[in-house]
Amino acid sequence: MAAVEFALTAIVFFLFVFGILEVARVMYVFNTLQESTRRAAAAAANVYPTDTVAIARLKEDAVFRTSPGQLVLGAPVTDSHIRIDYLGYDLSVIPSSALPTCASDNQQICMANPHSASCIRFVEVRVCDPSDTSTCVAAQSQSMFPLVGLPVALPTAPTIVPVETLGYKQGVPPCSPASGP
Repeated sequence: MAAVEFALTAIVFFLFVFGILEVARVMYVFNTLQESTRRAAAAAANVYPTDTVAIARLKEDAVFRTSPGQLVLGAPVTDSHIRIDYLGYDLSVIPSSALPTCASDNQQICMANPHSASCIRFVEVRVCDPSDTSTCVAAQSQSMFPLVGLPVALPTAPTIVPVETLGYKQGVPPCSPASGP
């Protein structure tokens, strides 16, 4: 009789313990995603959008990695979930076809007309499901414990910062071969 009582009590106890651990992990992921977008936005403000190597590196750094992969304890979030958009003065996304060809061109365009449709003024970073590239759909959290499934939509954790250098180097002429992306 005691074994049956223990078995019933143990199931409830372990379900409760694993539930607490899962809620704590989800809270950790929520806070970590906000820090991830903050780190990525700060770095992206100094990297030009066409510098694919630097963009990939800053996405990896945003999820606290040195190579492509998953955020620790943050399944399913990977570096591919980090979405970076470059915005104009009105916070509208500048399509990649309208971006200036290099950072020095952006600086000249913004100096001539700060309200130009192709003047990059802000960087926005969000955590989005990579399967949908048209909109930013929140990724779904994956439970660490199979008994405790918490279907939680992870926050997109948007962070917007003003651009800084975008990789611009003082004295480099507009889009010269020496300026690079």
